[in-house]
Amino acid sequence: MSWLYLILAGSTEIIGVVGLKKVSEKSSWFGYLLVIGGFIISLMLLRLALEEIPLSIAYAVWMGIGTVGATLVGILFFNESRSPWRVVCMIGIIVSVIGLRVVA
Repeated sequence: MSWLYLILAGSTEIIGVVGLKKVSEKSSWFGYLLVIGGFIISLMLLRLALEEIPLSIAYAVWMGIGTVGATLVGILFFNESRSPWRVVCMIGIIVSVIGLRVVA
C-alpha cells in the first residue's frame, strides 16, 4: 500500500506544479486551489509512504515522478521545448530512480 501512496503523492505533486503554472499566468482561485491542494495532499501521501519505505528511496521516487511528470505536462500542454536532450534527461531520471530501488 505504501508504494501506491508514493505513486499518488508524486502524481498530486504534478497537480501542484500545474497550479503554480496557472497562477504564474493569471492569478485565480482555481490555480491557488491546485497549488495548495496538490502539495498538501502530496505531502500527506508521502508521509504515509514513509511509514514503510526508506526515506532515500521514497524521496527519490517522489521527486522523480514529480520532475518527469511536470516536464511531460509542460511539453504536452504548455508548448514547452520537445528537445531530444529533455527526453534523454527524463530517461536518466527514471533509470536512476529504478537503480536506487534495485540496489536498496
